[in-house]
Amino acid sequence: MNRKLRMGMVGGGKDAFIGAIHRIAANMDGLIELSCGALSINPDVAKESGKMLFLPEDRTYLTFEEMITKESQLPADKRIDFVTIVTPNFAHFAPAMMALDNGFNVVIEKPIAFTLDEALQLKQKVAETGLTLCLTHTYSGYPMVKQARAMFADGVFGKIRKVWVEYPQGWLSKLSEREGNAQAAWRTDPKKSGKSGCMGDIGTHAAHLAEYITGLKITQLCADLSILVDGRALDDDGNVLLKFENGAAGCLMASQVAAGEENALKIRVYGEKGGVEWAQHEPNTLLVKWLDAPTQILRAGGNYGDRLSTYATHNCRTPGGHPEGYLEAFGNIYRNFALTLGAKISGETPTKEMLDFPGVEDGIRGMAFIDNVVTSAQSTEKWTAHIVNN
Repeated sequence: MNRKLRMGMVGGGKDAFIGAIHRIAANMDGLIELSCGALSINPDVAKESGKMLFLPEDRTYLTFEEMITKESQLPADKRIDFVTIVTPNFAHFAPAMMALDNGFNVVIEKPIAFTLDEALQLKQKVAETGLTLCLTHTYSGYPMVKQARAMFADGVFGKIRKVWVEYPQGWLSKLSEREGNAQAAWRTDPKKSGKSGCMGDIGTHAAHLAEYITGLKITQLCADLSILVDGRALDDDGNVLLKFENGAAGCLMASQVAAGEENALKIRVYGEKGGVEWAQHEPNTLLVKWLDAPTQILRAGGNYGDRLSTYATHNCRTPGGHPEGYLEAFGNIYRNFALTLGAKISGETPTKEMLDFPGVEDGIRGMAFIDNVVTSAQSTEKWTAHIVNN
């Protein structure tokens, strides 16, 4: 590739949190440029956002349908290469499907769609077109998450036995959706968010991280979902027992009413010989614990190439000692997607490190996780009365 990839964005206009994050991540390595956008369903906001981002007036569109239609009619050296979709959950499927139908690759916020059926349709369309779809499960972009995954893949710890993953937040400890918080309003609305609130929003991140690091699929679950803030329409807290395909046991906790917590994602995975511990609050550190030796501390950094996997070093951006965080993890997902897409456009074969980003299969597993957690939580058969005979 002797040029930047051209990106069109659906959603993410002025004052939208995740749209700005996507633009920063996409721009981080100089591989991508924002060429057009349908940045809001509000025409005035769409136009103003286009001006703020210095987009040409004729490529600042008012609907995603207009953007995809008109971009597909441009010459090959002008039209976009892919569409990034950063809308609320209910508005993921239609632009993704239309983009694929018109020959555009897709980057999409998680969850991939509103329902499992929509996710399966996207999988079929990706298979039909041969195009690339990237799902931004951000936390798999951290170098030390990739290091943990590589160590388990190499069998360093023997058979995996136990997984603990937790994602506590506190930002929905009040009924913020009725206090003018736009993010809270759509995330707690079943018509916009889907059938699950907390577990759909952040529980899916925890489940994906567990499967990504272990390389194992979740095969069974037992879930308890709660609405702990009176008046809320969707779950804001949940606990899930997990079984993995090799027989390993797991516990997953997600809560958005853990008052005082920010984004305290943490995972511990144990095998026969030892295990790892990683926390997003200290993302450059991976604790490696051994059954018969002292705990090791592995650190991300470009000068640790002699002891880190190629997957980790490929995604390290700074020398050891300089912090890398959420934006860099997001940037790693975009870079790997861009390198993969660039290689395909050039007729080359992407490396295994380039291909290390979430895709449509991860999206399907995420939607199935939501469905199965809700089904389990609605069942009454898993509860045993705690009887004490005095």
